[in-house]
Amino acid sequence: MYSNEKESRLVFFVLIFKQNLSVSHKALRKEDNCLNCGTTVPDRYCPHCGQENTEPHESFWHMVQHFLYDITHFDSKFFDSMKFLLLKPGFLPAEYIRGKRASYLNPIKKYVFTSAVFFIAFFSLFKAGENLKMNVDQPIKKEDRVAYITKLKAALANDTTKSELEAALLLLEDSSRVLTNQDMMPYWDDFNYINIGNRSYQTKREYDSVQQALEPGKRDGWFRRKLQYRNLELKQQYKMDPRSGMNKMMETFLHKLPVLLFVSLPLFALLLKLLYIRRKNFYFADHGIFSIYHYIFSFFLFLMVFGMDELSDQTGWELFDWLALIFFLSGGVYLFMAMRRFYGQRFFKTLIKFILLNIGAILALIFLFFAFLIFSVYSI
Repeated sequence: MYSNEKESRLVFFVLIFKQNLSVSHKALRKEDNCLNCGTTVPDRYCPHCGQENTEPHESFWHMVQHFLYDITHFDSKFFDSMKFLLLKPGFLPAEYIRGKRASYLNPIKKYVFTSAVFFIAFFSLFKAGENLKMNVDQPIKKEDRVAYITKLKAALANDTTKSELEAALLLLEDSSRVLTNQDMMPYWDDFNYINIGNRSYQTKREYDSVQQALEPGKRDGWFRRKLQYRNLELKQQYKMDPRSGMNKMMETFLHKLPVLLFVSLPLFALLLKLLYIRRKNFYFADHGIFSIYHYIFSFFLFLMVFGMDELSDQTGWELFDWLALIFFLSGGVYLFMAMRRFYGQRFFKTLIKFILLNIGAILALIFLFFAFLIFSVYSI
């Protein structure tokens, strides 16, 4: 009996605490005009904008109450939504377009939160400078050194005016000195920030001279010419330290990935709209909601993939590599199941649309990657 009374009191106090968190006990204002929109307020809440007509000066305790309520309210909705997101593909977007929204965290808020967590983890794991360092700081092998010497002698035989080639040849012929690719990068003619065509140039003057010698129909167009000019500007700017320029370009590109994915979201929704164009009961916004939830799941999935990959690097266990592969492949299965539940079509029809959706999404991402890479080149 005592135990039951004790439990009853505990439940009572919990309910009272939650009541205090969710209901404001601040004093009402004597004036009946809403401070937010100016509408006359007949009771506690404005009938136009919903703002509570209470005194604007909050006590410290009221701030603590609101903070605790917002945290607990967010946590409960977030984890409830995550449970359905992971275990029932396509359920949450279907609930949303049916109007059942109060029980789950708003998809826009969830997208912002999960994308923030994802990119914090992503940028802590992937650094452009470290990745490039692995490629250029290795010593040049003996056979590569011989091949470079042969290549430089052939280039000097055709053009003896290039002093930088003579300097590179002297370095390579000094067998007592250990050289890396980083040491030789300033001397290579074929290093480019953007690969355009089969020929490499060192200056705009050289490029323009070659272009003028070509027939009008074989010359580069306006776009290729602009890219080549920018490439040559970067080669001159970072001539003695090409890796520094490449690092800046890659870092700029990586930090534009959040924008790239956000831009790709409506394109993904557009692909769905085209695939289900005969389903008149689905509006573009409905496809957008489906896309948002799919991106949220993808953020969570790639966090798991990166986590398994990191554990593999730290432990050396191949098991984590296999788990990373399984998690990655499960994303396709999840999308297929989500499409079936959300759009309610048969297996084979959904499978065909699933394949077309992936092809279209890959092409769209390739286009966006190229566009953002060009933008990054002009941003450094």
